[in-house]
Amino acid sequence: MNCYETLFVVKPTLTEEEIAAQITKVKDVLAKEGAELVGTNDMGMRKLAYPVQKNDRGYYTVLFYKAKGVVIHELERNLKINEDVIKFLTVKYTNTKEMAQFNKLVEAANKAETKEEA
Repeated sequence: MNCYETLFVVKPTLTEEEIAAQITKVKDVLAKEGAELVGTNDMGMRKLAYPVQKNDRGYYTVLFYKAKGVVIHELERNLKINEDVIKFLTVKYTNTKEMAQFNKLVEAANKAETKEEA
């Protein structure tokens, strides 16, 4: 199993419940395909570098997970057909240095998540 990071941005016009539903939908696709979710980083509402589909802002979420390569095809297919997702990016971590960076990012995301829960 390889390590991956997927960043996706949803429309800023969605309510908090709709944003949470979109994030859950993506996590469900990963779970259904047998991926192991190891970290989540909700970055919140941010300004986009350039307008995308007439939107200047978007809600950013990053998912860190371990999966087989075939999972990526299904995940990206679902992100493409979802009209509320305005952009996404998947990064694969392969060599030792990249894996170390992946582990640091997961650790930071999990620390931020535990702080929010407290």
